[in-house]
Amino acid sequence: MESIIGILAEELNQSQTHVKNVVDLLDEGNTIPFIARYRKEMHGAMDDTALRLLSERLIYLRNLEARREEVRRAIAGQDKLTDALSAQIAAACTLAEVEDLYRPYKQKRRTRATMAREKGLEPLALALLGQDRALPEPAVLAEGYLDAEKGVATVEDALAGASDIIAETVSDSAELRRSLRALMMKGGVLRSAAAKEEDSVYSLYYAFEQPLPRVQGHQVLAVNRGEKEGWLKVSVAADRDAALAAVWRGTVKPGSRASDFVRAAAEDGYDRLLFPSLEREVRGVLTETASEGAIRNFALNLKPLLMQPPVKGRVTMGLDPGYRNGCKVAVVDGTGKVLDTAVVYPTQGDRRKDEAITVLAGLISRYGVAHIAIGNGTASRETEQMVSRMITHTPGVSYMIVNEAGASVYSASKLAAEEFPQFDVNLRSAVSIARRMQDPLAELVKIDPKAIGVGQYQHDMPQKKLDEALSGVVEDCVNAVGVDVNTASPSLLQRVSGLNGTTAKNIAAYREENGAFTARRQLLKVPKLGPKAYEQCAGFLRVPESRNVLDNTGVHPESYDAAEKLLSLCGCTLADVGGGLAELPERVKAYGEEKAAQACAAGVPTIRDIVRELLKPGRDPRDELPQPILRTDVMEMKDLAAGMELTGTVRNVIDFGAFVDIGVHQDGLVHISEIADRFIRHPSEIVSVGDVVKVVVLAVDVGKKRISLSMKQAKP
Repeated sequence: MESIIGILAEELNQSQTHVKNVVDLLDEGNTIPFIARYRKEMHGAMDDTALRLLSERLIYLRNLEARREEVRRAIAGQDKLTDALSAQIAAACTLAEVEDLYRPYKQKRRTRATMAREKGLEPLALALLGQDRALPEPAVLAEGYLDAEKGVATVEDALAGASDIIAETVSDSAELRRSLRALMMKGGVLRSAAAKEEDSVYSLYYAFEQPLPRVQGHQVLAVNRGEKEGWLKVSVAADRDAALAAVWRGTVKPGSRASDFVRAAAEDGYDRLLFPSLEREVRGVLTETASEGAIRNFALNLKPLLMQPPVKGRVTMGLDPGYRNGCKVAVVDGTGKVLDTAVVYPTQGDRRKDEAITVLAGLISRYGVAHIAIGNGTASRETEQMVSRMITHTPGVSYMIVNEAGASVYSASKLAAEEFPQFDVNLRSAVSIARRMQDPLAELVKIDPKAIGVGQYQHDMPQKKLDEALSGVVEDCVNAVGVDVNTASPSLLQRVSGLNGTTAKNIAAYREENGAFTARRQLLKVPKLGPKAYEQCAGFLRVPESRNVLDNTGVHPESYDAAEKLLSLCGCTLADVGGGLAELPERVKAYGEEKAAQACAAGVPTIRDIVRELLKPGRDPRDELPQPILRTDVMEMKDLAAGMELTGTVRNVIDFGAFVDIGVHQDGLVHISEIADRFIRHPSEIVSVGDVVKVVVLAVDVGKKRISLSMKQAKP
């Protein structure tokens, strides 16, 4: 265990004490959000990202140690475990290295070498491989192993079997595999060619060639998908001469009569066994690396999408555009409660468009609608034009195009059916679109993160890893914002630290039976929500209705005494929280943070967090971010011209650029080369999903629906 702690501390550049504390906290069943927020003194204020990385590496290193032990036992069971081999296994730093060492001892399927051994040819192969200078010619040596009953009727049969054994032995060499793998990764080339003559979306890769050190993750995933769909033939090319030189260097001993035979057998082993195996391994490594990068990118995009500032407290109209089935309409109040629904048909002629405007204007007037959320799917452009025309006669109303990715998934889900049994699937999506504008986080947690559409090749990812990464992002976002225990849906509650689907439903059921919670301590009365779960979740749940103002802050109940003591030291009381504490930071600074921490029996990080929470009880960190763009007019692609400067919202960030919504229904691409004046390795260094940015139009192709944009040419 000590070695794992040391490895983690070195990799993460953290002290061993802090790393051990985190490992102990994780082993005790504490969640990442809880550790990140309420155990800062124990881990040196690592953020949730660093803590998740530590947790992932901890699992890997523990699995590595377990596999080492399994391999040792398996080899020892064959009476072949030497001290030297045991030391090599102990020194292996990756699972791949352990498997290389285990390979010669692993139970194999029936191979040519296996059959040769069954014929009694292994001693011949070992003698030839030893290449003693006193050996006779291989043909002469082979005569002693002829056995017609075993299928070794001729010298050629014996030598062929010996060659197969030598080839497999060479292929199983851990040291040789390691050096050739490194050689291939350094000098290999990924190639793809057309498997069909027809044009396709993979035409860019019909004659593709890229050195492995320079190949991009999105290129690997693209050729993988093209190969899977039958459009591409993919291979890895390597320097065969250099590889064979390495094989012979480690296998052939000059000066023996068996040298040429061993050289030929080793060459066969490379061509028939070693290279194909290493090619699969290398492609596996490329895919794993690309997948990890894509998962990181997806998670990177998901976080700002979930953390988009809400447009709170106003009556909102959600529009789910459509052609044949019409535009579905839902009006929700400031809390997301559905007030009314309708279906209009603005795309089916001028008469029906006028009827639609009349219906929508009536709903706006009746319920005092302030904002309109329009889904960005089919018929979105026509719907936006209708809304823009309508609100010219309705002062004070604005609209926003909302990414509706995943809305149909939610609408058809069991969860949506339970939430809106009285509405059909189409109307549920309109409600979801309206709520996405009001509180993106609360609505998007109801949807599988993969369906939200802010990544690339998500369906090609290892689904378990992708789910874990995205679930971690959702969990971090929900707990960073905090949740009102009296209004949150079970979908939102179950993402709170320490809660699960069962306890979230139990909280909602308790609410319905007993009325609103009036204190955090009431959570302990919820069935199946015990002391440990309460410890993990309490600080993230807000109770605005509580008489104790601390129940509506991020101050954990375990720190209530410290908070009250701190207020007392600064000449304040709980009655001052939320209004009369503007000078609290200065008073704490004047008193001394260290001194205050000692007096309050808390750490300095906890004292700082308490001060921040007391200044703004019930604060929402999303309110401090740039607000979304609300529009009152509409443009089309044909209105765009090169040189125009516009303001837009980043919708997706990928390896080669960022897609920006500039209000023309078609997102424009800012290529990575047009994001910044300086060199950047990835667009995420500069932009995130949800960022409001200024762009300049570089080119417009209406036919192909392509818009090229630049951020670096826009005026600051």
